[in-house]
Amino acid sequence: MKEVTIYTDGACSGNPGPGGYGVILRFGSISKELWGGEPDTTNNRMEMTAVIRGLQALREPCKVRLYSDSKYVIDAVTKGWAEGWKKRGWVKSDKKPALNSDLWEMILQLLKIHQVDLFWVKGHAGHTENERVDHLAVAGSRRARELGRAFDAVVGKDEEI
Repeated sequence: MKEVTIYTDGACSGNPGPGGYGVILRFGSISKELWGGEPDTTNNRMEMTAVIRGLQALREPCKVRLYSDSKYVIDAVTKGWAEGWKKRGWVKSDKKPALNSDLWEMILQLLKIHQVDLFWVKGHAGHTENERVDHLAVAGSRRARELGRAFDAVVGKDEEI
């Protein structure tokens, strides 16, 4: 099974507002960058979208080390919150609706395909890959605002991972 490292980040200008995501995928000497955005979204949705796009880019089941600066994403998966929300019909333990159930469904499905270990990294703290995916996410937010529509893109050559 391939061992892949993924770095993800999301950004939003206003919350809600135009948002973007950035992803770096690494497998051996291959590195691939993804970015995109939506004209009207939230920061949490972009953080989740980055994770989804990163895992969707894998062409076969992989062992993944995924790094994110989003406590929302990391905690919801590692502490079992998202699975609990799903079991309760997308209702949190405080009886309020769980937000972003559409994206959580996709993440939970992708986690069944890949063996994923999630790691939290402090944002804006000089972590090289986190700074790069932040740059891609901010650029995605700006581009989505300019385009007035959602988009997804690859930086450079689209190598298979």
